[in-house]
Amino acid sequence: MSSDLAVLRVIADPTRRRILDVVRGGEHSVTELVDAVGVDQPGVSRHLKVLRDAGLVDVRRDAQRRMYRLRAEALRDLHEWLEPYRVEMVDRLDSLERHLERTSQRIDPKPTDPKPTDLKEHTA
Repeated sequence: MSSDLAVLRVIADPTRRRILDVVRGGEHSVTELVDAVGVDQPGVSRHLKVLRDAGLVDVRRDAQRRMYRLRAEALRDLHEWLEPYRVEMVDRLDSLERHLERTSQRIDPKPTDPKPTDLKEHTA
């Protein structure tokens, strides 16, 4: 399996994505991740093992704690693979923007409501 697919399968899980979001901001212990993610300790540990095996997080020992941090390099291949899709999406959004600008210029503005003074003149 290519590394792109392996990373995609790993980050398909929403809990793993939440863990990555947390460790993106710096190192965190398992206890901190449990609090931040809202999953019990055994569950976080299982997800961390999958993330470690995929190369998405590094771990270092700090006395009795294990500290986890993001390994952004593991996302590089995925980033490169996604680039043509980003370009396609930007092109489509630019095209939509041009279309909306063209069509909004052709639409007549909403007629203004008569002023209250105008109504008085017509009812008298």
